[in-house]
Amino acid sequence: MASSSASSSSPFWRLVGAAILGILLFSASCFSEKPPYHTFAHDATFAPPVSYYDYIVIGGGTSGCALAATLSDRATVLLLERGDLPYGNPTINNIATFGVTLSDVSPNSPAQQFISTDGVINVRPRVLGGGSCLNAGFYTRAESDFVQRAGWNPQLVNESYKWVERKIVFRPPMLEWQSAVKDGLLEAGVLPFNGFTYDHINGTKFGGTIFDHDGHRHTAADLLEYADPRRIKVYLKATVHRIIFGSNGQPRPRATGVEFRDARGNMHQAFLNKGSLNEIILSAGALGSPQLLMLSGIGPKFHLASLGIELLLDQPMVGQGMSDNPMNGIVIPSPRRVEISLIQVVGITRFGSYVEAASGSITDHIGPHGFAQFLEMFANRTGLNDTMLPDKANQFPSRSANAGIILEKVTGPLSTGHLELQSRDPSDNPRVTFNYFQDPQDLQRCVQGMRTVIEVIESRSFSKFRYPGVSVETLISLMLGLPVNVRPRHLSAAFSLEQFCIDTVMTIWHYHGGCQVRRVVDQNYRVIGVDGLRVIDGSTFDSSPGTNPQATVMMLGRYMGQRILRQRFRGGKK
Repeated sequence: MASSSASSSSPFWRLVGAAILGILLFSASCFSEKPPYHTFAHDATFAPPVSYYDYIVIGGGTSGCALAATLSDRATVLLLERGDLPYGNPTINNIATFGVTLSDVSPNSPAQQFISTDGVINVRPRVLGGGSCLNAGFYTRAESDFVQRAGWNPQLVNESYKWVERKIVFRPPMLEWQSAVKDGLLEAGVLPFNGFTYDHINGTKFGGTIFDHDGHRHTAADLLEYADPRRIKVYLKATVHRIIFGSNGQPRPRATGVEFRDARGNMHQAFLNKGSLNEIILSAGALGSPQLLMLSGIGPKFHLASLGIELLLDQPMVGQGMSDNPMNGIVIPSPRRVEISLIQVVGITRFGSYVEAASGSITDHIGPHGFAQFLEMFANRTGLNDTMLPDKANQFPSRSANAGIILEKVTGPLSTGHLELQSRDPSDNPRVTFNYFQDPQDLQRCVQGMRTVIEVIESRSFSKFRYPGVSVETLISLMLGLPVNVRPRHLSAAFSLEQFCIDTVMTIWHYHGGCQVRRVVDQNYRVIGVDGLRVIDGSTFDSSPGTNPQATVMMLGRYMGQRILRQRFRGGKK
């Protein structure tokens, strides 16, 4: 029996689904700095009306920054980013305000919110550095099978990962909460313990992080420090409206330039220099890259016609194969103080689920009143009013309160959906359907993953972080009371893990697809059916690499940048 869907009227209930991983402990001082490459990064209002480059990269995200920096080593590059710099933004740069960034719904927020047709709250990066400015910071490489299926050169892949790691990756501290989760995973049979490693190995491990030991975030934007300032230009708050194509008597259309608008509404054009090896490269992400292909006339002809977009190439696979790895978890109020931690430990199971955890206070991004509401639910169920709930929400001695989350993420996934334009405005989010748990195997993996989460919570190693006498069933009921999404709730979810997975599914921001290899692009990431255009980002993936994809997306930018340059200068010729 279905009850009414959870209310999303208040900021807490509307945003908790997108920000549930923002479990924070302390209020740190702001960290800001001037961008290290301020000589070549400018607001797009300073762009000339017309300019020319060897390569034009659309999207200064996780892949685009690495790609542009690499290409600038031997060619002129324009990088266009619709967002602003991450530097000087304290909510991005401090681990203590991770959740605040995700909850920002202002018009120019670095986290542009959207809700899929499935009713799951999500965000789309709008900042130089992309998702690496918003995520929980975990860094881990892809599984070897992923590299093999992609047809990548293993040696160059390894070198490209190391190029990223030298600049922005750190070894996290292993404090009490994460250590208890690690030991709980081992008790639950997620074996062996592989210690600290970037590699994707079955068992329990702790991986890298892009937060340094002072809690300051380092992002893909930092990879632009590798760029040659003489050959690169970065324009910020530059919204690309379309890719320009020409034919020049050739049988296939060729990408020749782009049109982009600055924050004042002025339109600019950037074109490729003459030469058959010069290219435009889409790195706008799993939403932005298929969106821009459609806005440029490449996509399903009937859909484009419905919006009055002139057809360049009927390509029905653009926007198909959209997937988002479903995430479910349990919030655990703790009787003792817990450290701030985002994702550090991961249990890589053999049945296709990854178990991770974070800890600290959830009040930083939902506010003391919102957290008091959660605590009141907890106190009413457990009778722990005296120890858990102050007389008034505003009497919290600080913004910290002790709680954590243990979550599972389904690998793959096998379920897929699609993306469609809602308008011809590139600033509007497209309409996205992910079809969570459409494939029964995804649902079964979630159930197995949640069983492992429960085993960790009930383990001897984790017992010090649980209130005595508070059952897992009570914690599950509390999760069902939190509108982490806008999907309907079912009474059976309290005793059926299958229904719990369906009702409380959230995103972990690992969505991908829309421009997949062999469907929209070839194995060299060239768009099929046109010349001079590639897509190099997570939209080309048919599954999410490793437990968390950011390492591989950054690696891909470096990897393909090197391959493109090697082809360009093969035999010493330009």
